[in-house]
This record gives sequence, C-alpha cells and structure tokens, in this order.
Amino acid sequence: MQRKPIMTNRTFNLTTEPWIKVVEVGTNETTEVSLLMLFQHASQYRQLAGETKSQDLAILRLLLAILTTVYSRYDTSGRLYGWYDETLRKKSFVVSNDMAEDQLLDTWKSLYKGGRFSEIVSQYLKQHASQFDFFGPKPFFQVTASDYDAAVPNNRKISAGKGTVAIRQINRRISESANSPAIFSPKSGGFKDQLSLSELVRWIISYQNFTGGTDKTKISTDENFSVPAGWLYKLNPVFIDGKNLFEMLILNLVLIDPQHKGIAIQRPVWEYDNIQEYIVERKRQVAPDNIAALYTTWSRLLHIEWDGKQPKIFSAGLPMFGQDNVYIEPMTVWRRDSKTKIDRPATKGRSSLGVAMWRKFGDYVATAHTDDIHQPGIVSWLQQLKELLDTDAMVTLVSTALVSDGNATSQSPAAEVFDKMSINASVLFDNQNADYWPDRIEGVIQITQKIGADYWHFAKDLGELRYSESKYSNARPFAGAMQQKFYDSLNQPFNEWLANLTNQDDRDQKIIEWELHLKKLVLDAAAEMMKHCSSRELNGVTNGQKTKNVFTVTNYLQRKITRDLDLPKGE
Repeated sequence: MQRKPIMTNRTFNLTTEPWIKVVEVGTNETTEVSLLMLFQHASQYRQLAGETKSQDLAILRLLLAILTTVYSRYDTSGRLYGWYDETLRKKSFVVSNDMAEDQLLDTWKSLYKGGRFSEIVSQYLKQHASQFDFFGPKPFFQVTASDYDAAVPNNRKISAGKGTVAIRQINRRISESANSPAIFSPKSGGFKDQLSLSELVRWIISYQNFTGGTDKTKISTDENFSVPAGWLYKLNPVFIDGKNLFEMLILNLVLIDPQHKGIAIQRPVWEYDNIQEYIVERKRQVAPDNIAALYTTWSRLLHIEWDGKQPKIFSAGLPMFGQDNVYIEPMTVWRRDSKTKIDRPATKGRSSLGVAMWRKFGDYVATAHTDDIHQPGIVSWLQQLKELLDTDAMVTLVSTALVSDGNATSQSPAAEVFDKMSINASVLFDNQNADYWPDRIEGVIQITQKIGADYWHFAKDLGELRYSESKYSNARPFAGAMQQKFYDSLNQPFNEWLANLTNQDDRDQKIIEWELHLKKLVLDAAAEMMKHCSSRELNGVTNGQKTKNVFTVTNYLQRKITRDLDLPKGE
C-alpha cells in the first residue's frame, strides 16, 4: 500500500480520514479506515493491523473509550437514558441503581445480538468531529503552542527549542533516543524520521500509552515529580479477542464497573473544553473514576510544530496517578503486596518473557488456589454477562505487553510479548459446585509446574555430569535453558487440552488424559537428551559407593514423576 505523504494543509480529521489499519474479513487484505468507517462496518474487519501488537492495544482502548462514552449515555436507539444528567458530565458522578444497570445491560445485549454498532456512535463522532482533527484548534492528543508554553518552565518554552522528541523515538519499532542508537532498526539513517501522516497519528496515540523515560522535560508544578512512563506501559495487559473486530470491541466494552457496581459518567480527554483544566486534574495525581478517562490518559503534553512536511514534536511529562487499588482498570493482571495488602497492576518484566499465559492461569481467572489475587476486571465483566453469552462460545484471553529494558532512566522497550489462551465459556463460568473447572484447571497447572521442576533437577544433574567440576556453575544455566525448552513444548498441547474442555466432561478423566500426555512429553524430552550423552555422562562419577550417571538420574526422574503425578496403577 502506497503511503500517503504528510501534508500541511492543517486538517486531518480522524472521523473521516482513513488512518486505522485493519484486516478485511473477505479479502484478508490490510487497509486503512476512518473512525466512522470502522464503527459502521466493524464486523467486516477481522482485526486491527497496526505496526505492532502493542500499538493495536492502544488503538483498541481509544475505540473503547468512544464506545463507552456513547453507550453510557445513549441506548441503541439513540435515546438519552432517563437517569443520565448531562449537566454533571464535567464532575465526578456515579449512578448506582438497578434500573440504570438493567438498561445498560439491555443496551449491551441489543448490540451483541444485533452484531453491529448503532447510528448513535456516528452521530457522536460527527458532533465532536472538531475534537478529532489532528490539526484543529484543539489538535487531537496534542495541545496548542500557547497551552504548551503555559504549562512548562520558561526555559522549556517552544521558542527555546528544547524538550523535543524525534519520530524515531516515538516509533516503537525503533525507539531510538539521542543517546542510544537503535542498531537493529527496521529503518536506517534519515528514514528513521519518516512516517506517513496516518502512521504518525497511530504512533502518537501509542506513545501516550507506552512512553519511557528518555524525554526529561516536565510541566511546572509546585512539587517535584518524576517523568512517568505511560500508564499502559506499566501493566501486564489482558483483553478479550473475537471472531472479528466488532466482537472484540463488544466483548471488551465494560459499561458497568464490576468492582464497584456503578455507572460512572464518562469523560474522555477530548471532551475537556480547556486543556488547562485537564492539566490541573493531573497535577492532583488522582486516578480517573471512569474508563474513558483512563483509556485516554496522557503521559505527555505534546505539541507539534511543522517545518514544511516535517514535524518537530515537543514533549513535557505530566504527573501520573498512583497504582494502588486502581480497580477502574479492567485490562490488567494484579499483584498484592503481602505486607500492605494493597493491589497494584502487575508489570510484565524481562524475567518472565518465557512464561506462557496458561502457566499463570490463576492470575487471569479467580480460583481457590489464587484467592489472594485480584481478578482482572475484564474477566469479572464477562462473568457478569454470562447469561447473555452463548455458553458454548469460546472465550479467548489475550495478553499483549511492551516490556521495558528495566533501566529506570530510559525504560526503553526491550521486547514485545503476545500470547493467548482459549477456554469454553461454560468452563470459564463454571462455579456452581465444589468441583468447578477453574479450580481443577489451576490444580492441574500446579502439578504440571511440579513436573517442570522435576525436569529442571534432572537437567541440572545431567549438566553436572556434562561439565567438569571446575565448570559446575554451568549446570544451573543449562538446566534453566532445558526447562524453558520443555515448557515451550507444553504450550501447544496444554492450550489444546484447555480449549477442548467442556462442562459435560468427566473432570477426573480429562485430568488423567493430560497427566498421561504430560508424562509422555517429559520422558520423551529426557530420552532426547540422553541421545546426546558423552562417555562421561554414561560412565558417570562415583562418590564413595554411590555412582551418578545418566541412567541413575533418569531413573530418579521417573520415580519423581510417578510420585508427583499419582496416576492410577498401570498408567
């Protein structure tokens, strides 16, 4: 697809101009669509298809902010809810009554069954079109020069020419700062700072969500603060996939806060009449009380100056609200501080890059084994909708994370992780008896982790035989690498086992089926390692009257597997 060059005619309205990359259902081709096109024909697009999966997540949250704003005010016929008070839109206002919740669930059900979004979404976008112009008087996801200068110190005003970030830094496929060249960049030289206008829009939205710490300019405040990372950058995100883009959007459209049983009046960032009001709110560092505000949270005050066709991007850090008990965030895994009992969003780190979602099943779905972990809000929302969903439907949980390098001064992206696991809706929502599936699944995973630990000890013993005594330190890294390879071999078969579970299954029999397969996989992995044994490993070493060789460590592995699996006799 030929790139549309950046123009400087000072208009690019996101409601009508194509800028969102999607895959068409019928042709499997990638194309760009406007906001109006996307919401009018969402079922005709398979998925978002931006430059990275994390960028797609940032765009998804923007789209959900629009939908949440619209359908928390209007039903599918475009009628304003009787309990909604437009005069309170700019204030913190939460409705909590059964009638309001029933109406919102009716709206959700009507959309879900109809398979399309109603005309009120287009009406809203047309009404607010001026707020979606990338070059307008209130430029989308940016501020004017006067608003920028009013917020930053005198020595950081636009005329000083300081506090800029290059496109190569905003483009998260490159993420190159002035001090750290990106060696393995998909672009080279001056091409690193070239983007089409639609690409620039996508990366600006993504950058507000996944900002690191390389840009140091901050807005003026009475109290000092550290330049924050983007809110989404600090999460271990989880959301729901769908057969097409409509289904993905509707399944992630949270209209009732499942944690607090209330309906917050939505206020996305573009609905602020005066951006200085938004800045004042951010200085208070109070977490948003509504999803639209959260999904459109800025980490930076951005202003773009245009030198012909080339943008010069000024960036100033905004204070970020804290992470303690921010349950309004539905798209994250949580961690509880054992001392303070405070829940905070979990962050995906480099140390857990190789850990597949299924191994952390209890982080995503509440079980008796993990009752001290706060369940992601998006899963709680689905459970609230279980009576409206097809019980035989497949629910696919997806995790997309941009992982920081761990350097506090830069927080540059080091990796992007994408993973998913599918589970039958009736299995996911099975909580009617003490033998319910989620608890049994978590128990199976804990047993599988035991076998993984058994295999690690086997690999460590083999590593100690493989390397001389002076290099025994190599045994543990060797064991870690072999264990990771073993877990990688489990990903596909376990996800298939999980996806094929039903509520009609004999639970014990299905668990035995997996354990038998697991036993075969671990013994096959051990046998494969034995094929490459050296004479030292075959002959082994003798300490007193005890000999340790590949055969003794393999026998020990088999005994541990038999003990930990506790399979029926003869299996």
